[in-house]
Amino acid sequence: MCSRTASCSCGQLSIEVQGESLGNGICHCFACQRRTGSVFAALAGFAVPYKVSGTATEYVRVGDQGARFRFRFCPVCGTNLFHTEEGHEQWHVAVAIGAFADPSFPPPQDSVYDCRRHSWVQLPPGTTAHDRDPS
Repeated sequence: MCSRTASCSCGQLSIEVQGESLGNGICHCFACQRRTGSVFAALAGFAVPYKVSGTATEYVRVGDQGARFRFRFCPVCGTNLFHTEEGHEQWHVAVAIGAFADPSFPPPQDSVYDCRRHSWVQLPPGTTAHDRDPS
């Protein structure tokens, strides 16, 4: 089984995941835009187990549909590395795709909050766009 490691900018915090991703997606909601400082968040989901090295700072945000997401940041460089949804931690983790520093990482299958996507952002071919979060 293959493993991948994603790390923060300074290298203090990392997460190692096993196997292929459960799915890759991008989110254009305003909360993700503010959280990443970019125009969207690119995330990959992985099944547990995973291994975290280093120290993380946590921030909990309530989503539009009431789910609580626990985001983990590096307290040194501020990189937002991964998050879990409360009540689902035992099944999967979402990792920031850019933190893998792998240009060959597979493209997203889904794009959520497409209603807030910047007009100049083009989705990769085959990406399913959802006006809001379909879950």
